[in-house]
Amino acid sequence: MDTFKGKKVFGGIAIASIFYYEKDQKEVARRKVSNTKAELERFETAKGEAAKQLQALYNKALKEVGEVNAQIFDVHLMMLEDDDYNESIVNIIESQEVNAEYAVAVTGDNFAEIFANMEDEYFKARSIDVKDISERIVRILTGSWAKEDLVEPCIIAAKDLAPSETVQMDKSKLLAFVTKEGSTNSHTAILARTMSIPALINVDIKKEWNGKTAIVDGYEGIIIVDPDSETLELYKKKKKQDEEQKRLLQDLKGKDTVTKSGRLIKLYANIGNVSDIGSVLKNDADGIGLFRSEFLYLEKDHFPTEEEQFTAYKQVAETMGDKKVIIRTLDIGADKQVHYFNLDKEENPAMGYRAIRICLTQTSIFKTQLRALFRASAFGNISIMYPMITSVEEVKAIKKIVEEVKAELDSIGVDYNTIEQGIMIETPAAAVISDLLAKEVDFFSIGTNDLTQYTLAIDRQNNRLDRFYNPHHESILRLINMVVENAHKEGIWAGICGELGADVELTERFLKMGIDELSVSPGMILPLRKVIREAE
Repeated sequence: MDTFKGKKVFGGIAIASIFYYEKDQKEVARRKVSNTKAELERFETAKGEAAKQLQALYNKALKEVGEVNAQIFDVHLMMLEDDDYNESIVNIIESQEVNAEYAVAVTGDNFAEIFANMEDEYFKARSIDVKDISERIVRILTGSWAKEDLVEPCIIAAKDLAPSETVQMDKSKLLAFVTKEGSTNSHTAILARTMSIPALINVDIKKEWNGKTAIVDGYEGIIIVDPDSETLELYKKKKKQDEEQKRLLQDLKGKDTVTKSGRLIKLYANIGNVSDIGSVLKNDADGIGLFRSEFLYLEKDHFPTEEEQFTAYKQVAETMGDKKVIIRTLDIGADKQVHYFNLDKEENPAMGYRAIRICLTQTSIFKTQLRALFRASAFGNISIMYPMITSVEEVKAIKKIVEEVKAELDSIGVDYNTIEQGIMIETPAAAVISDLLAKEVDFFSIGTNDLTQYTLAIDRQNNRLDRFYNPHHESILRLINMVVENAHKEGIWAGICGELGADVELTERFLKMGIDELSVSPGMILPLRKVIREAE
């Protein structure tokens, strides 16, 4: 049993096997080996693991899509045991004295080409199958990952996770995150909070943890690898107690988020994609205060079409009914990179070509999203907010494009509702001129994550600076107070959608400032409702 300390991201307890994730290597390196017997053993072990994964996928498909559709995994299992296929791999390892993954990759390519050149359509189709099983074995041998490999609930251990990687994972299989790098303000950390799962960063993870049982204690900030039976039983009891505490909060469902003095606060949820709506409903949020629309772009390998976006926005709007759904327009750039945008490498991407700057430069991308949003507004209570605003001129440019989009929709007779439009206050510039900006928009949503990094001149992705990153800094709180006051002077509402909104140490201070809305991770809705209902 070994215990490793990390930095806490989200509380909770998870007990499961570790899935060690390593970024997929596109090319398999050829290495000379001195011990071919060891390589053959590595291959046999990997083949056995592949068989387990395929059997699990077959069982899952059998339940969900029926026997006919599940047969593909049965075919893969049979091909895994094909004599010619296995003999080729063994022969390459022994005769060329090379590593197992190279032998598997070469065999996969050779057999795929043989099948592809056959006249029979059935055998032609097997070309893709043999490539698939070969790639699966290579991933197991190299410790790399593909989203379909997650077949059982697990704890993900990784050097780091990019937003584009986490968004593709099967959320139902993730019980905890443990990473070596990252920061408490990274988007992976935000995802963990959105999913309400324990997460740690700055942990000295090891590749040999893969497959081992572990306990993640998000409250204490530790991971216990290979726990003994006594520790395992202790944490099973702790997990049960933790779940009981969460169950008691369920009594707050259906109750107003109102202070003792009778002041009603809007308590909304932050989400990343359509699949998060379940958590919003489960935790009884009053609405959605931040739908990060960029995750629609992160999970695709092409620009999402107007129709694809419309379908997603419409589904969220319809599911939430009369409750407000605030959708943030595209916020790509900085740590959220998408390959097909072809963004240049920047020295300081956090302050570079990102978010509204992309939208106002590449207006065709922006208009596609706006058309989808306005069309979806006919099916629910949608509001739009624009990120990374620094000037009144930007807001006026946005409004001009919006009018053009509405004129286009009017010309073809497409219905849409009157949409409340607001901006994110996440730059010091926007905070300082919030009195002017308040005249142009319907609401403010304060993005405290970026506002903090820009005000303190601290890169929130740099974990070496965590000791200097102080979201409670008086300058941040004064800026928030100023923004709220300027909003109210112009008769518009102001909320917080950054991580600071869930900081219960500041809740009473925010209430005294007159904040109208807090938008937080779904798992923080009920705990925060409890705090607000107990406040004066």
